[in-house]
Amino acid sequence: MQWLQENVEAAGQTVQALFLMLGGAIPFIESYGASAVGVIAGIHPVMAVLFAVIGNIVSMTLLVLFAERVRKFFTRNRDERKEPSKRQQRFVRMFEKYGVAGVSILGQAVLPSQITSSMMAGAGVAKGKIIFWQCISIVLWGVLFAGLASAGLSVITGVS
Repeated sequence: MQWLQENVEAAGQTVQALFLMLGGAIPFIESYGASAVGVIAGIHPVMAVLFAVIGNIVSMTLLVLFAERVRKFFTRNRDERKEPSKRQQRFVRMFEKYGVAGVSILGQAVLPSQITSSMMAGAGVAKGKIIFWQCISIVLWGVLFAGLASAGLSVITGVS
């Protein structure tokens, strides 16, 4: 671990920030994985969370905007009175049960924010709501995992 921390420190703050943003942008690593790795690598927890969150939010937002455009493209000449498929009906029932906030916050325990947000955008949920709740979720998960990484390091190293 000391080797990792020494090399990360030698890389400089700009490179550290770029790697954290890149990690945050990758599905299944996201803000929580990049934040934890950043803390373990010796980056201050606030900085680790900040840059990991930025990367995650940028990638999620781009995918929401893309999914919305794809949906508009495929539904522009579609008859909206058409009966939804069984899969669509199931998604609507689950979505109605948990809402945008629930799907955004709880969904990251199962799927990356980029996937859940794209699914919601593809289903026609307002992009502003998706982005708002996903941002909250991304920050919460990033802070949680940075805190867990900090606590784990304290236990392992004996330094608080």
